[in-house]
Amino acid sequence: MNSDANLALMPAFWRALLAAPDEAMGGPIAAIAAQPGFVVYRNTCLKGCVDALAAQFPSVLRLVGEDWFRAAAAEHVRAQPPHDGRLLRYGEAFAHFLRDFAPAADLPYLAGVARLDWWWTEAHTAADAAPLAPQTLAALDAQALHTHGLRPHPAARWTWSDTLPIHSLWRAAREQHNDPNPPAWVGEGTLLTRPHDQVLCAPLSAGGIALLDACAHGLPVAQAIEHALAREPALDLGATLGLLLTQGAFTATVSIHRHEEPT
Repeated sequence: MNSDANLALMPAFWRALLAAPDEAMGGPIAAIAAQPGFVVYRNTCLKGCVDALAAQFPSVLRLVGEDWFRAAAAEHVRAQPPHDGRLLRYGEAFAHFLRDFAPAADLPYLAGVARLDWWWTEAHTAADAAPLAPQTLAALDAQALHTHGLRPHPAARWTWSDTLPIHSLWRAAREQHNDPNPPAWVGEGTLLTRPHDQVLCAPLSAGGIALLDACAHGLPVAQAIEHALAREPALDLGATLGLLLTQGAFTATVSIHRHEEPT
């Protein structure tokens, strides 16, 4: 078989490799799929992908259990096989898959937990950058607050849920608490950062999330603060900025000449 024929056969080969055990194979791949060695190879390949997802999403696995997770992960692998030999990069679409996965319909928090698991990996592998020193922000005068913005750290990830305690569920599962149930079923925000060698996580209020969103949209500090207070009028601004700086959420101040309001 020449190289062109091999290339033409590859899509069918991958479909057969990740097919369910009882799925019939037709066409030129049928003879290959019928070989005993192919079955072993298929099982090994599928298991490797599922194992990679289990390593990437430990919080999801702990919340749903080994059997449920592996069944869901196998479905995901068959639907969206890896396109990169580095399995550390596999799993970006798993949270989206769980959001629409029928057996997870009664677990509305699961996709959010999966997203935080994936963001932990992203934060862990993000580019290094020195975190912003608190004194740098403190040195900005009133005018500079209107002409300078805060650049989020490349490892920073943040999210807010209006109704679900995603942060509490994710953290309790990741830290292997005996009971992951939060004390109250209310909306929460999460901040993930890696200012140095270790990924850090912290709960963050709606105002803190709004402040980060505004900074990411390139607004100057003064306007970012206005957005934060509009979202959460009772926000403790000093404590929030202190948390963001301590967690390494920013990497620099930047001069702003033009900006757009976040949508």
